[in-house]
Amino acid sequence: MNTALESLGLIAGNRSLPLELARQARQQGVRRLIAVAFEGETDPALVSLVDDIVWVKVGQLSKMIGAFTARGVKQCVMAGQIAPKNLYDVRPDLRAMGVLLRLKERNAHTIFGAIADELRKDGVELIEATPWLKPLMPGAGFLLGPKLSAEQRADVDFGFGVAKEVSRLEIGQTVVVKEGTVLAVEGFEGTDRCLARGGELAGKDGGAVAVKVAKTQHDMRFDIPCLGPQTLETCAAARIAVLAIESGKSLLLEQETCAALAKRQAITVTTVG
Repeated sequence: MNTALESLGLIAGNRSLPLELARQARQQGVRRLIAVAFEGETDPALVSLVDDIVWVKVGQLSKMIGAFTARGVKQCVMAGQIAPKNLYDVRPDLRAMGVLLRLKERNAHTIFGAIADELRKDGVELIEATPWLKPLMPGAGFLLGPKLSAEQRADVDFGFGVAKEVSRLEIGQTVVVKEGTVLAVEGFEGTDRCLARGGELAGKDGGAVAVKVAKTQHDMRFDIPCLGPQTLETCAAARIAVLAIESGKSLLLEQETCAALAKRQAITVTTVG
């Protein structure tokens, strides 16, 4: 895919991923960046990295699509999440209400897939952001922090199998294990809370292993597994010893900061799969 587009739309969620995407897209030749940002979610620092930004409330689907069509944007990407609680606080406009009423199941995959369909109706294609984000996706053999022990490697492999099955069932993408026992499985609460719960259940000595994967039928347009310094801080607070992410399918943001944290907190960050 040609990464040097004339114009690219950016549907920007929270944390630092939208900022990283904007920087990478610029470096790879995108000439014009138009962002749709969400009030109370998107980092205002994005303003300085794009050519134009339109602020909307979660649920204002017509305004979001109109922001792109009015500016001649034909392709857009999603980057960053919307906090799960805000998906339930949403006040949908008429177009979003119509989308929700048509859905038999409501999860990230179905909701964002339906939004992609609505964008397409108005001539805007939702595409994968991965071509611009490859530099941030660690491959096989990646390692920060201490080397794995044989026991930890066994737990990484065990946790990977469990996490892939859990994600196949659309439950979550993260598990926390220790000595061949599953301590926590991510549900609607999100990765950070799963890590905290798993760490607590590991006992006073800590030492649990966390594994985060991509779903089996993963739609990389709107759901790339993403970790960064905040994830490592959560691991440190929970006394989790190892964080393993799926090779080539997971984003690790602010990698220099993560490397320093991994060294300081003696947390191993590695890839699996």
